[in-house]
Amino acid sequence: MYILLGVGALLIVAVILVYNHLVSKKQMVDNGWSDIDVQLKRRADLIPSLVNVVRGYSEHEKTLLTDVVTKRGEALAVKDSPRLRSEKETQISQQLTRVLALAEAYPDLKANEQFLKLQDELVNTEDEISYARRFFNGAVREYNTAIQTFPSNLVAMIFSFREAEFFEIEQIDRQLPSLNLGASA
Repeated sequence: MYILLGVGALLIVAVILVYNHLVSKKQMVDNGWSDIDVQLKRRADLIPSLVNVVRGYSEHEKTLLTDVVTKRGEALAVKDSPRLRSEKETQISQQLTRVLALAEAYPDLKANEQFLKLQDELVNTEDEISYARRFFNGAVREYNTAIQTFPSNLVAMIFSFREAEFFEIEQIDRQLPSLNLGASA
């Protein structure tokens, strides 16, 4: 009788420990997603200023500038899906690359102090997004591994822990750092 009670108590303690471990891993994933969201919001906040500076130099690029602002709004509307947010952010990256390429066509823009400052901010923000993305994907990997390995997979199944999505890097994002965005006139 005491043996059964001891085994039962040991089993309960083991389930509690595994559950707490999974909650801890899930919190790391949530924290990582929050960090990415903060950096993506920071980038989104830079976009209107960048668009306004560029608008003054290239009135005939209104479609491109409108597209950037539209993509920004679409990305901000996605809250909890790393996969969907990644798709929207990739579209922003593509548009931002085109906006920043305008500096080559407009030497005055390329020399504009506010534009250069915004370029530097954007480069720094892209670096921060990259760091946050690596942290998040590492946390997702550890969490997903924890809920897939025995015996924690049993606890995960009982308490409905679900796999988290990675924040994937699209090809445009892989190419973005090769641009010379911080170059001065």
